[in-house]
Amino acid sequence: MEGGIPEADMSAFRECLSLSWKNPYVLRLAFSAGIGGLLFGYDTGVISGALLYIRDEFKAVDNKTWLQEAIVSVALAGAVIGAGVGGWINDRFGRKVAIIIADTLFLAGSVIMAAAKNPEILLVGRVFVGLGVGMASMASPLYISETSPTRVRGALVSLNSFLITGGQFLSYLINLAFTKVPGTWRWMLGVAAAPALIQIVLMLSLPESPRWLYRKGKEEEGKAILKKIYSPEDVDGEIQALKESVDMEVKDSESSEKISIMKLLKTTSVRRGLYAGVGLQIFQQFVGINTVMYYSPSIVQLAGFASNRTALLLSLITSGLNAFGSILSIYFIDKTGRKKLAQISLIGVVVSLAVLTVAFRESETHSPVVSSIQTSHFNNTCPEFKAALNPGGWDCMKCLKSSSPCGFCAAASDKLLPGACLISDDTTKGMCGNDHRSWYTRGCPSKYGWTALVGLSLYIIFFSPGMGTVPWVINSEIYPLRYRGVCGGIASTAVWVSNLIVSQSFLSLTEAIGTAWTFMMFGIVAVVAIFFVIIFVPETKGVPMEEVEKMLEQRSVQFKFWKKRNSGSEKY
Repeated sequence: MEGGIPEADMSAFRECLSLSWKNPYVLRLAFSAGIGGLLFGYDTGVISGALLYIRDEFKAVDNKTWLQEAIVSVALAGAVIGAGVGGWINDRFGRKVAIIIADTLFLAGSVIMAAAKNPEILLVGRVFVGLGVGMASMASPLYISETSPTRVRGALVSLNSFLITGGQFLSYLINLAFTKVPGTWRWMLGVAAAPALIQIVLMLSLPESPRWLYRKGKEEEGKAILKKIYSPEDVDGEIQALKESVDMEVKDSESSEKISIMKLLKTTSVRRGLYAGVGLQIFQQFVGINTVMYYSPSIVQLAGFASNRTALLLSLITSGLNAFGSILSIYFIDKTGRKKLAQISLIGVVVSLAVLTVAFRESETHSPVVSSIQTSHFNNTCPEFKAALNPGGWDCMKCLKSSSPCGFCAAASDKLLPGACLISDDTTKGMCGNDHRSWYTRGCPSKYGWTALVGLSLYIIFFSPGMGTVPWVINSEIYPLRYRGVCGGIASTAVWVSNLIVSQSFLSLTEAIGTAWTFMMFGIVAVVAIFFVIIFVPETKGVPMEEVEKMLEQRSVQFKFWKKRNSGSEKY
């Protein structure tokens, strides 16, 4: 019935597939709205590859780390605003209108980015896309949830999550397809205009959410849609359930006092729900997932793979694993339970980040030395190396970290042998390539590069089915019904702000303390997250929506987590 998103089990997915011939209208609604999730995922993934070529075209971006971070994170700032404004638009004008506005912003942003003549115009386009991302992240799953039959609602909402990861995977394929095409990154960013335009056309022919129509007093329109969604034997019961649910919401909104932060924190069940829900969303970001998704090709280059195309190709593996993990989560979320799945996921994340830390540390401390003889073969020696009192102490990492932009031209026969430290510009890069050498400006040649890729892959394999899904599921279940909207808004804001902080600081951290110590910081956060889950997060598997509030009131936070709970709260 109405009031929550049912769990997506395997029987629901089998029934969902049967809709393709039993009631294709429902799938049409879900897939049309789900394009918003695809666009959300596409924008998340495409910037990681496009950034490699944006740096090549705009030297200001290549020389300023903060500008690279701004190109990524300004969209997240837009998403924070889009999510906030989107909630109001969803309630005032409807889910359908909110999706169309999000698509219009996507379309405008894609065109602006593709035509950008300088980094400033590119940033404007990123803001437009970010606003669209924020609105789509709320409107698409909400529309799918409210236009789906009860039994397959969880499965169809999970479809939106799958389309997000599918959009990320698609973005890497598109990036690879345009690496040899003139305009590279402009095509990569501009392609998003096509699905946005398709969704606008599709949504114009689809109805509004029946729940929103009932809230606005348009009951006959809502009934007509429900009759298309449900079978004749179920439709009367669903109409009555929806009417009762909406009447209760209206009654609560009219009789209840204004909700304030202090009132939320004073209400035991809400406060404990916010601890768990918001905390999980924050930890989801601060263990570093979106640095992997936004900067994956850059991380691959830091691991010692110089070619942009190679970096994109190897990054495609992590994106594919992320999409695969989202499918696994559909099965394990109900079999294993939310809390246990989050713990297993975080333990794996800690191990993966330890592998990445060791791999990058070994790469940094065992990079190829700079040879004065090799460097003398070229006319444009790095100024700092030329002026060094002890040039024999220079290696590739020291060359790349010099204050003037310098790059490392590896030896032709073996990349691990001594190479040349030269001024980083297009002329030098061409000279190095003409000599059949590899040119490095982000990371150094290393025999540990493949170890770093294994660590990156393990990270995605462990993160995606658990911490990639659990925080969203917990936040959809844990709040009392009358506070669900405002608490969900708080959690959404927390995740976008956390995402913004991590994404804006990642490249600066790798420059300031090194890539190895940056991943070690994420690992420490993941260890803290394990204890947070054990202490603060209840198990909501199998707990009916109506009993969540009672469960939170009875469940006390137990800092002595190694002691067995009393029988009254043991199952939580």
